[in-house]
Amino acid sequence: MSQIDQSHPLYASDRDTVDRLLAVQDPADAHLVDAARLLMRYQGFPGARDLQSDLDKALRLWGMSRDALQARSRAIWAAGYRPGPTATEAVGSGFDSTEQETT
Repeated sequence: MSQIDQSHPLYASDRDTVDRLLAVQDPADAHLVDAARLLMRYQGFPGARDLQSDLDKALRLWGMSRDALQARSRAIWAAGYRPGPTATEAVGSGFDSTEQETT
């Protein structure tokens, strides 16, 4: 009996992320964390074989093994990395306020 590949509900957004990773020559911490996250998500998943293959390709382009990527990713998280906007980006109601005109 042949196994039918499954589709993953996050395939479309993950495809975009993998495409961005393939374009990176010198990966930053966020790229490494994304690659490690996606490798974990699709490890053993019966489908999305193109994503799995392209993630392996990105690692080859970066000269990294899966083990090296996992170790580096753990070190990045341990050093305090958190995804999302940085503290220097303007966020929140203070950013939305405008100067009040005085008459």
